[in-house]
Amino acid sequence: MFYKISDFEINWKIESDLTIKTFSNLTDESLDFKIHPKIRSIGVLVWHIVKAIPEMMNNVGINIDAVKEDDPIPKSVKNICDIYKSASDEMLEKILAAWKDENLFDVITLYGEKWERGFVLQVLLFHQIHHRAQLTVLMRQADLIVQGTYGPTLEEWAEIEMPPQE
Repeated sequence: MFYKISDFEINWKIESDLTIKTFSNLTDESLDFKIHPKIRSIGVLVWHIVKAIPEMMNNVGINIDAVKEDDPIPKSVKNICDIYKSASDEMLEKILAAWKDENLFDVITLYGEKWERGFVLQVLLFHQIHHRAQLTVLMRQADLIVQGTYGPTLEEWAEIEMPPQE
């Protein structure tokens, strides 16, 4: 749970940049990549990450205009990145304007449960990280380049002329 808006702001900016970095290694063609009928395609997973921002925030009084619930999945990675960036920036700007540290203890109902606003922000952040990790696995299976987020990937170890860690 976040207890200070500034802590969320710092963490969100880092994770948002990492999400854009990850999305940027996708290709338009890779959006249709799907390994199993019970697993989302890359495009559906990416769009789920994008649309989680307005889904959660609209339910707690922070209305996001950058993407709507019924917007279809764009066919272009660039468009997805642009929409994600707009939604992410808009969300952060509106939270900074509307909420104060003391509001993070306000209890709201979300998904039929009672959550403090600071917990909502934590869930939003962790949700993004969780699905971004799933995305990197799908990217490997689609033979796309995966950039490191919390450390080097196989390709990045080679670039710095070090053996990859096991």
